[in-house]
Amino acid sequence: MDIQIHGLIKSFDNPDKPVLKGLDVEIKAGQFVSITGRSGSGKSTFLYCISGLDTISSGTVTIGGKNMHTMNEAAIHRFRNEEMGFVFQFHYLLPELTALENVLMPARKKGMHQHMEKEARDLMEQFEVGHAGSRKPSQMSGGEQQRVAIARALIMKPSILFADEPTGNLDSVNGETVLRIIEQINEMGVTILMVTHEQDYAARANRELEFADGKIIADRHHRAHHPRKKHK
Repeated sequence: MDIQIHGLIKSFDNPDKPVLKGLDVEIKAGQFVSITGRSGSGKSTFLYCISGLDTISSGTVTIGGKNMHTMNEAAIHRFRNEEMGFVFQFHYLLPELTALENVLMPARKKGMHQHMEKEARDLMEQFEVGHAGSRKPSQMSGGEQQRVAIARALIMKPSILFADEPTGNLDSVNGETVLRIIEQINEMGVTILMVTHEQDYAARANRELEFADGKIIADRHHRAHHPRKKHK
């Protein structure tokens, strides 16, 4: 699904000092886009406004032809659950649930968790956390927690993965593992939007949007990109 953003403005307390200042950008289905810039430049706000996790002040955001900011609350929750996956700097796993139960949480919202258990286990094996299925988050390493969080983000086969500093809380070895997983996901046709402060990681996306003071100051293309067609 293509993402089209026109005239996107986001202000918080002061309308005269917007955090995002009239952005126009189109992201094609299947692209891997890194979002870079200094702290406070608007990177994460941009991600949250696109995904509908945050409201916008003016402009339009359409994903697959659907306006993210005119849908009612029920429709946007359903759309997010079915078409979007989210990975953050912190894993946000529920501490009282096992790794497997955490992965199945999005499926539970649709009453599909029982017949998706094999798929969840397969994802966990793919990300080398199959051994942690019955463990609580407190019994896992940071790298394992983040890989479980990625499996949770993918259980519903989303079209788009939003990742906000997914390696920011990890050492270099685990960070590299997580980035390789994200690259693999993209090769399967999932659109990736990833906020990162790691320039080496940003350069591994096929496109980089650099932010400064609420504007996109550079739109760089890093490499040829031929994702496989995504199957829902």
